[in-house]
Amino acid sequence: KEQIKSRFLNKMNDLLIETGFGTSIEIEVSQEIKEDVGAADRAVAAAVPARLSLSRNGLNPNYIFSSFVVGKSNRLPHAACLAVADSPGVAYNPLFIWGKVGLGKTHLMHAIGHHIETTQPNTKVLYVSAEKFTNDLITSIRNNTNNEFRSRYRELDVLMIDDVQFIAGKEQTQEEVFHTFNALHNSKKQVIISSDRPPRDIQGVEDRLVSRFEWGLVTDIQPPDLETRVAILQKKAEIKNYQIPEDIVLFIAQNIPSNIRELEGALNRIVACSEFNSDPMTMENVTVWLKDLLHDTRSGPVNIGLLQQLVAESFGISMEDLLSPKRTADLALARQVAMYLARNKTSESLQQIGYAFNRKDHTTVIHACKKIEALLKTDLRVRSFVDNVVSKL
Repeated sequence: KEQIKSRFLNKMNDLLIETGFGTSIEIEVSQEIKEDVGAADRAVAAAVPARLSLSRNGLNPNYIFSSFVVGKSNRLPHAACLAVADSPGVAYNPLFIWGKVGLGKTHLMHAIGHHIETTQPNTKVLYVSAEKFTNDLITSIRNNTNNEFRSRYRELDVLMIDDVQFIAGKEQTQEEVFHTFNALHNSKKQVIISSDRPPRDIQGVEDRLVSRFEWGLVTDIQPPDLETRVAILQKKAEIKNYQIPEDIVLFIAQNIPSNIRELEGALNRIVACSEFNSDPMTMENVTVWLKDLLHDTRSGPVNIGLLQQLVAESFGISMEDLLSPKRTADLALARQVAMYLARNKTSESLQQIGYAFNRKDHTTVIHACKKIEALLKTDLRVRSFVDNVVSKL
């Protein structure tokens, strides 16, 4: 039981919440399986009583405000969600949160639900995916239980519908969402909606619904910056009791710039590879373990992590040495070239570039840029290194 909980419970919760079927899983073993059980059918029968208990409100116990990392990219939606959680039906109604996949929309919605349930225990809260809402509607039509369906959704105090873009082109689902929205909003009940795009960009959704989605507050979550990505990884590692070296955390944050789910997936992968293979968590090992993810970043926007990789390869040095405080001539030059390219090929600030190289003072970056600019005019070797890296972008 304990091994299943430690290795699989969080993943099971996450998978269930993605499918919209509720998430608070508890594992109980009602009967211990003895080693002398001989027949396969008896062994299976003995295992069946293990019971899963799902929360009826669809809330994931891991998604709470205290585990959400706030940065520049999500400060406004986070503040809006706190306001709604404190005063449901009053602050912003409806609250519409949009942003690309894996940026924290679902986390914030669940956090609102948990906060309301804690501070207002008698409040009826429900989180569903738009797909689950649609499936419930189809089931009610098939079983002739439309009244029960409508009562369930229209007698809530707080309704959260995730990934509402799923209802595009589904006329009957949109009809039910429309009337459910009206019933709740007219009763001053809170409605919270998420999507991967703003309301007016959702093709195939009726104008009357789009208009209602925009009645309250529409706010978006942007991809996190480097510092926020590092903080997210540190928080995830803390929650899961992972021991991850700081340079590895920074390396992952630099190379997976846009998606929090991918960040967490990379973190889980390196921990699993390290444990299963009994290998140390070195930069070289991590680069191999995350090879497919790192390769994908090369086809996307240029980022500091990619430039560091290419410079390290070009100079024939390791990432550890590039990011270390060592001051040998070749390492110092490689570091300065990487800083120069980061300044000229990315939109990161001097402070962010310095942070990516474990340098607290951004004047180091200014000095590096000036030095490489001067060397490019006179030193063919330096020019060759820079051209080689740029040609691989």
